[in-house]
Amino acid sequence: MHLSKKCSAFKVVLSALLIVALLQLIYLSFLSKFHGKQQRYRYSELFGGSGAKKNGHPEKNTRKERLRYSLSTGGIFDNSGQYRVYKNLIKSDFTTNQKPGSDPGSSVLALATHTTINNLHHLESLLDRWQNPLSVAIFAHGQDVKFATALVYALSFFCPQIQALVDFHLVCLSGEMASFPEKDREHFAGLEDCPSVFSRLETHRDKYKNYAISGNISYPNNLLRNVARGGMESSYILVIDIDMMPSADLHQQFLAMIKSREPGSEEVFVLPAFEIRHARKMPATKPELVQLYQVGEVRPFYEELCPRCQAPTNYSQWVNSHVRESGTLEVAYTLTWTDPWEPFYIGPHTVPLYDENFKQYGFNRISQACELHVAGYRFSVLSSAFVVHRGFKVQGEFHARKDEENKQNRILFRSFKEGLKTKYPTSTRKC
Repeated sequence: MHLSKKCSAFKVVLSALLIVALLQLIYLSFLSKFHGKQQRYRYSELFGGSGAKKNGHPEKNTRKERLRYSLSTGGIFDNSGQYRVYKNLIKSDFTTNQKPGSDPGSSVLALATHTTINNLHHLESLLDRWQNPLSVAIFAHGQDVKFATALVYALSFFCPQIQALVDFHLVCLSGEMASFPEKDREHFAGLEDCPSVFSRLETHRDKYKNYAISGNISYPNNLLRNVARGGMESSYILVIDIDMMPSADLHQQFLAMIKSREPGSEEVFVLPAFEIRHARKMPATKPELVQLYQVGEVRPFYEELCPRCQAPTNYSQWVNSHVRESGTLEVAYTLTWTDPWEPFYIGPHTVPLYDENFKQYGFNRISQACELHVAGYRFSVLSSAFVVHRGFKVQGEFHARKDEENKQNRILFRSFKEGLKTKYPTSTRKC
């Protein structure tokens, strides 16, 4: 009889476990159907159409229509005919609503940057620091053209801050064309909000080393810089790489400085460039940066690869220069350009464009700084503003053809300098 009671109890427990398991299966099935329905709704949201409704009526997706129109133009070819450029593939609300002559203070300074899809994940932290109009030129090749179009559209759709402030431009080879990703549901599977889009971008992170694009495709860095620059209507532009970070509050500090001084003709404002160990948090202010600099966690940009390229900045003078307690930005000192200095700077929109003949590694930024010098610009170093690159630049991180490309661009640079003599015949400056 005692054994019979044990068997009965066992049957009750077993029955209870089976019921719990059945309920779990029903719950999981419900979640799966709900998630699938939610995904279909999100997909309909992205593409508009009959699936997305508001008050019982189809809701017009104007962002989708603007993207479709941008793609329908087929883009334009660059001067070499090697690349196809989709300018303003997606416009921010800031650019769309901007009217000529209105609210000039908000369009004094903009940031321009460039990247491939594998580094686009840096946009999140860059915009979080910048908090103002930003222009991004993306280079994509092969399947990445479709992927870039899809993910950029998703970013502008799901991320309010990106929607408000970021303009996207797309560059691909002239033989390739971007298309509206309406039938490519796999690119949007699992995308529900802004974090999910950046998570998807993380899967493309560090897909290849710097400039080592599959198929030996040349990365047109100077073309991308010009496209990003040209996409912004502002008095001044700061051009940096997407894996760099400007100091905090730079935008408002620069605006205050410009308002308080006489506008100088042919002047650019240099931001000393540094690089920081990967594990370290990005410094926001000069005191934070100097503290890390003094213990070797931050060092001058390109210190290992090309110390001469940044040495004219005079880091010791900048580190020890006085900063007002009020935090007011000002010019610390002014320098004359010397070869091979390649500073990062805030410049008026009238500065010469980057020479688009330079691609891949070497002389792409030096050539533009050289032209500024010959054109008569002076280089004013800002007292407390700076830019920081994520991670130390070391030899082993570069692609195999780096040295070969550097030699080719060195030859091109010699020809470029000869051309400046014709372009600026009255200039007494040389580089």
